[in-house]
Amino acid sequence: MIRIISGTHKGRRIQAPKQLPVRPTTDRAKESLFNILNHLIDWGESSVLDLFSGTGNISYEFASRGSKNVVAVDAHPACTAFIHRTANALELPIQVVKQDVGFYLDRNRQSFDVIFCDPPYAITAEELQDLVTQCLTGGHLKPDGVLIVEHFKQIDLSGITGFQEARRYGQSVFSFFEVEIEK
Repeated sequence: MIRIISGTHKGRRIQAPKQLPVRPTTDRAKESLFNILNHLIDWGESSVLDLFSGTGNISYEFASRGSKNVVAVDAHPACTAFIHRTANALELPIQVVKQDVGFYLDRNRQSFDVIFCDPPYAITAEELQDLVTQCLTGGHLKPDGVLIVEHFKQIDLSGITGFQEARRYGQSVFSFFEVEIEK
């Protein structure tokens, strides 16, 4: 069960199909994340890229809080179909893209205020580091934007240029990054 924590759909519960190959962000971790973001983001002006969007849990939260441009990218057709149906039913401004995340990042040049990336926990540390670097150096994140990567606690991303901090919630960690601006 997905619960939207705040915004126009605060308290709304959404039942995701059981067969989706996902590991949704827990309510506790999501609430903590958005408490941090409340101090960093102008919701009404923000553009968001949700990579490996799964059920759309994070996309719904951003859109419910007023983000005008939310793009949810996932390669799994059942996941993207579910997000599309749910976003339409709730009248949330979410653009759904059924595509491999790496392929999307290679071909898309739009930049965002926030990128949330929640890859499968089976991803290797090297693959995750490459993905973070691709997000930070490919022009996908605006100069004053924030990249948040949710990952397994055994992976340490603090050595990547642009790393700001990490917050642990149970088995999950949110690592925060900013684009390094040359002086």
